[in-house]
Amino acid sequence: MTRNQRRDLRNGLLFISPWIVGFCVFMVYPVASSLYFSFCDYSVLERPVWIGAENFTELAHDSVFWTSLGNTLYYAVIALPLGMMLAIGVALLLNTKVRGMAVYRTIFFLPSIVPVVAMAILWLWILNGRYGVLNYSLTLLGLPAKSLPAWLESKHWAMPALILMGLWGIGHAMVIYLAGLQDIPVHLYESAEIDGASWWQKTVHITLPMLSPTIYFNLIMGIIGTFQIFAAPYIMTNGGPERATHFYTFYLYNLAFEDLRMGYACAMAWILFLIILGLTLLATKVSAKHVHYER
Repeated sequence: MTRNQRRDLRNGLLFISPWIVGFCVFMVYPVASSLYFSFCDYSVLERPVWIGAENFTELAHDSVFWTSLGNTLYYAVIALPLGMMLAIGVALLLNTKVRGMAVYRTIFFLPSIVPVVAMAILWLWILNGRYGVLNYSLTLLGLPAKSLPAWLESKHWAMPALILMGLWGIGHAMVIYLAGLQDIPVHLYESAEIDGASWWQKTVHITLPMLSPTIYFNLIMGIIGTFQIFAAPYIMTNGGPERATHFYTFYLYNLAFEDLRMGYACAMAWILFLIILGLTLLATKVSAKHVHYER
């Protein structure tokens, strides 16, 4: 390395040094600490005591842990594909050449930028079993009021109600799909039309394959997001009724900040990280042959 190269390297490192310091202080140190605390009995107020893998062993026999993990998987398995299909469908509709399309796109995107607390309170009103808008709308369709569920008060209907509410926030994914759709070369559609391809054939053989990198990206982001769902359900149900909506992050939060079992909570956090990492690798492996990048 020449003298000028060493000088350029030094100057470059000096320029990015604030970022390096921030990354180490706010990312590397907390992650490394949480890994260490996951093997400790640690309550924040006292010094951590090394106990080996005892936290992980206790988690294996913790019924609440398995309940919260099962609820989270239930939510992710239904909400994620449902949200993706709806976002793609809306993006396809908003990609058509209709007058006033900018207004329609704004209308569909607006719900996704509503603050979480405001959204949760709004949906508490919509899903109210007695005075809610949803049940009132169903009665207008002819359904008897007595047969309608109490949604958030029922252990059987609380989770479907939260999944329904989750569809409210597809705006961000929809915008990404819309950007992906507009990046598809027009000449592919023109060639297909010359060959007499129908709308469905163009969608299956051109749109979805060309959109596959965007679908893959939203799938990974969706896996991460659904497994970390917290704020809205915490406000609306607080895990009830009868732990029917007691998500993984609820239990982790309660252990860490209410019971002050920080070591146990750190063990849960690392298990969650490994689950998300495993699902991400699985999705990457399975979708490898179905994601097409234009070369």
